Amino acid sequence: MNIIETKIPGAIILEPKVFGDERGFFMETWHEARYEEAGVPARFVQDNLSFSQRGVLRGLHFQNPDQQGKLVQVLQGEVFDVAVDIRVGSPTFGQWEAILLSSENKRQFYVPEGCAHGFLVTGDKALFSYKCTAKYNPSAEGYVLWNDPEIGIEWPIEALPTLSEKDQAAQPSLRDPRRTATPVQAVAEP
Repeated sequence: MNIIETKIPGAIILEPKVFGDERGFFMETWHEARYEEAGVPARFVQDNLSFSQRGVLRGLHFQNPDQQGKLVQVLQGEVFDVAVDIRVGSPTFGQWEAILLSSENKRQFYVPEGCAHGFLVTGDKALFSYKCTAKYNPSAEGYVLWNDPEIGIEWPIEALPTLSEKDQAAQPSLRDPRRTATPVQAVAEP
């Protein structure tokens, strides 16, 4: 497995070994010891699937408390996947990292606790899979506006994306003092 560090501490890109021939391919999508050695926590408590059409943007989401780390990958299609560091006191607070995930490149992205996460479907559709380090807690949901100008994510779009009502209602700025979400405290590095 190839591991690619990003500018956000704890966020890593993983390229699992893929064994293919004329019949298709085989790959491990999770191996506790290997992933833990790569910096991905060994304990996941919930797996999720999301299916979306082209132009759908989901995010930027986080939980606080009950922060979630997420190991994400695309099983079908393609997405532009983004992590934003929202850990107060982090040297990369407000910075973002993005990766193109697809069923073709078979890459995975680990988004650590304390980061907001979102993705834009850039293919015709996408079946998106993610493992979470904490259970979904609706009372801990938080949102960062997908196009917050202070963050400046360079989404690969020409028209407005399709958003949920919650994503449309996200607060105007990560640094805005009127934000209703409690700031995420930095998580100690292992």
